Amino acid sequence: MSYPDPRYLGERGEVNAVFRSAEVEPELAGGSGSQTHYLATSRLTSGEFGLYKLVLGPNAPGPSTHFHRSISESFFVLSGEVQLFDGEQWIAARREDFLYVPVGGLHAFKNSTDAPASMLLLFAPGAPREEYFEKVAEMAMRGGQELVDFRIRHDSFFVEDLET
Repeated sequence: MSYPDPRYLGERGEVNAVFRSAEVEPELAGGSGSQTHYLATSRLTSGEFGLYKLVLGPNAPGPSTHFHRSISESFFVLSGEVQLFDGEQWIAARREDFLYVPVGGLHAFKNSTDAPASMLLLFAPGAPREEYFEKVAEMAMRGGQELVDFRIRHDSFFVEDLET
């Protein structure tokens, strides 16, 4: 395996790093104590990746089993315990545990404990996941074909959607 072709052809480098303080408020906050922090969006990284910090409140449900056709997803647990489904089994993942899900891989996650948990989500290549995070709860309440279409538009193919 080799390095990709160069994309920066300058001789001296550039000043273009982007810092985000831990003090920045989350972009999304739910009533259950859940929060989503947009650390590095696809727009910021020019589509290279998307990185998000997800805080799950106690007993917070996550998405049911699904897969993506164009992006991989990785999970890195920061605190607490998160249940990660790897396509075959549920794993009680704790601080510094990591799960990589290649394109097409079945996966799900949730917090089944009485304590909050947090993790990083990495999508590669980057995709505009922000609209999905912002509207998924509303769309889930509506349900039906509108929810299925919303999920498909955001490269999220849920097993139950495929069964109907």
